[in-house]
Amino acid sequence: MDSCFDIRVFRGPDIGPWLADVARLRVAVFRDWPYLYEGDFDYERDYLAAYAASPRSLFVLALDDGRVVGASTGLPLLDDTEAFRVPFLATDIAPREVFYFGESVLLPAYRGRGIGHAFFDRREAHARALGGFRWTAFCAVDRDPQDPRRPVGHRGNEVFWHKRGYRRRDGMTMQLAWDEIDRGEIPHALTFWLRPLEATP
Repeated sequence: MDSCFDIRVFRGPDIGPWLADVARLRVAVFRDWPYLYEGDFDYERDYLAAYAASPRSLFVLALDDGRVVGASTGLPLLDDTEAFRVPFLATDIAPREVFYFGESVLLPAYRGRGIGHAFFDRREAHARALGGFRWTAFCAVDRDPQDPRRPVGHRGNEVFWHKRGYRRRDGMTMQLAWDEIDRGEIPHALTFWLRPLEATP
């Protein structure tokens, strides 16, 4: 990873001072494919407040000269809203044993420099240090590969996630609504990806 970037980890209430920066970053990055999110700063800041309220949560931030250019989040699944736990209820995976990764967001100019791996490394290490978790998990929005809004030459993150040991769990899908650009609020399907959490890296 480029040594000019500063990767820092903040936990629990220490996240508070960074909520606005991460909210702004999420609004900017999620406008692009595949989220196509219209963006609502106040909603994002309130959503992220759940992380600050969880004593076992974390933010992993990529800073360039003190400016937040990337962010990745995580918290115990039981500390997130019920909607994120529902897909687990029909499985043999107990929500209490899952550490949930929120989305990672990174400005385009900083991609391809190893920051994504740093985000996963820090979050997985945090989950191991907490103890009691057997799985790490995240969910990704399902988009039709033939959607005409898909950018030409777009490369998804699936290969990267596979290399990190994560596997898509067909059927473990939740519904989440957000405002799409030019379409208003509509529901979206998001499917979970999971990886067993080893005791040691």
